[in-house]
Amino acid sequence: MTTKTLVAAALLLTATTPASAQSWAQFDHHWYDGKAELDGYKLVISRYGENRADATAVMIFVTEPFSESKRVKVNDASANPAETFTALKLNLVRDFQTGIYDYNTMVSVFVRAQTMEPVKISFSSQEWCGQVYSEMIFNKKDIRGTYASYFEGESGPLSLGRPAGGITEDELFIALRGLRNDFMAAGETRAVPYLPGVFYARLSHQPLAWTQATIARAAASETVKVPAGSFEVMRYDVKVADGRAGTFYIESAYPHKIIKWSLPPDVSGELTGSARLEYWKLHAEGDEKYLQELGLPVPK
Repeated sequence: MTTKTLVAAALLLTATTPASAQSWAQFDHHWYDGKAELDGYKLVISRYGENRADATAVMIFVTEPFSESKRVKVNDASANPAETFTALKLNLVRDFQTGIYDYNTMVSVFVRAQTMEPVKISFSSQEWCGQVYSEMIFNKKDIRGTYASYFEGESGPLSLGRPAGGITEDELFIALRGLRNDFMAAGETRAVPYLPGVFYARLSHQPLAWTQATIARAAASETVKVPAGSFEVMRYDVKVADGRAGTFYIESAYPHKIIKWSLPPDVSGELTGSARLEYWKLHAEGDEKYLQELGLPVPK
């Protein structure tokens, strides 16, 4: 991944009407610099009726050229311009211990960098009992994909509708940041069709199905303190029809990082550190030191 590749991909984007020229200029200046945003978190997860307080999470946000037909990252953005667009990708990695064995999970969310519309969500989970993988492709009117599990009766094709104005739980980690423009106005409350997250579906062994949720943005900013420091934030409260409720604290200043959140099974996620790095180049012995910038433990 190079700056030249990212800029080339950006030039292939289809123009849309910006909500504000300033927010769009901020996005382009920040996200097409050839680096990724890496955010480390101290995480508490509820699993098997207990809170796992030694969990960690990492969020990796980066732009990359993406194939319209294949829904994968392309090697050369200029090879087929007609079907290439720039995606903003989030990889959300959660690692936590449950007694003798550990869970290693990752949700990948891909949205169009130009419109913030989701195009793909994938999920994988590995623990000592087995593996699970799912993939959802977002079309204009529906969502299609597959789910593969080591549990009997859980594997098979996925086919869901796509209601107007609907939002997915995994998408919240991008949408609430308001990277192009504010997701909601201060003080606004909105009822929306809502698709629970693939991570939640895996731990609860519930099939994915649309429900309803209410999302409310606080009227005024607040200050929260986390291991990474004190931040002025915007607060979003989420109440899901399944009884779950959570809160997202989004940094008021651009790029509106996620400072703190809770939404079961995530009891609490608190920012421990953040950096913009070309992390894919940091694979040599000794590069583990960069984990310190994320506030994460460095392996010995």
